[in-house]
Amino acid sequence: MSIAIEAHDLRKRFTSYERVGFLRRRRVVIDALRGVSFKIKWGEVYGLLGPNGAGKTTTVKILATLLIPDGGHAIVNGYDTVKEAQAVRRSIGLVLYPDKGFYSRLSGYENLVYFGRLYGLDKSTAETRARDLMRVVGLESAMNRPYEEYSLGMRARLAIARALIHDPPVLILDEPTIGLDPLSAREVRELVRRLSKEGRAILFTSHNLWEVEEVCDRVGIINNGSMIIEGPPRDIKDTLGLKYVVEVEVMMNGHVETLREETPNPAHTLRRLINDAEVRGFNVVRVRINEPSLEEAFIRVVRNEGK
Repeated sequence: MSIAIEAHDLRKRFTSYERVGFLRRRRVVIDALRGVSFKIKWGEVYGLLGPNGAGKTTTVKILATLLIPDGGHAIVNGYDTVKEAQAVRRSIGLVLYPDKGFYSRLSGYENLVYFGRLYGLDKSTAETRARDLMRVVGLESAMNRPYEEYSLGMRARLAIARALIHDPPVLILDEPTIGLDPLSAREVRELVRRLSKEGRAILFTSHNLWEVEEVCDRVGIINNGSMIIEGPPRDIKDTLGLKYVVEVEVMMNGHVETLREETPNPAHTLRRLINDAEVRGFNVVRVRINEPSLEEAFIRVVRNEGK
């Protein structure tokens, strides 16, 4: 079985009320998901992107068995998230709020042992697993420090360790680097990549699109409850026709000038600019190709949907 997670035509509707004047209120129906479908392979990091209110968290909670879809179905590690919810919970490690759910006066190690016991591990296995995971996430030196003394970055890494305590094949990480300093965020990204190389399937959400582009093999962009586009970041940018920026710095009349051109074919454009510069007798000082970012693709998709 090559597919770890499969979401098929997921639909979810919420009912809310908004105030009309001082005494009246009006019923409002919100379609959070309108037929979202995607698949995640084993050993793959899949980024789920979208603006606030797009349906990301609703999707994550359905996959984690925290919400029941109104339509469609989801399969995680071969188990249906509604009909076989307990088996799904044993198969996943979940990080929803990186700095929540721990006991502040227990050490990081003691917290992990506690959660291991909740997952049914015997005391010896839970202790061994907790020690190993503290090393894996780089917290071995802080193993016996109280959780309340942990920095936000340390808490984020401990949250991932907790998600791994029962050795699940699937990880669901909802904004695991939110609020972290650059060094801590980088450590979390490196950990995610190592875990995917072990063969785990990882669903990763973040508002940091540079981070998503660095860590994810494929991404799906959802907006207004629908999947708009999906694929490897580079394929998405090519599909949207985003252009590269080619810059060639040349020595011209004793000073440096920059020849700059936007193009969908950077290799061809670079050769032409260099050839033109040499024909005109200019010395090429430096060349640079700036690839379009995933952020540009995201903005293009969301704006086009809003029209």
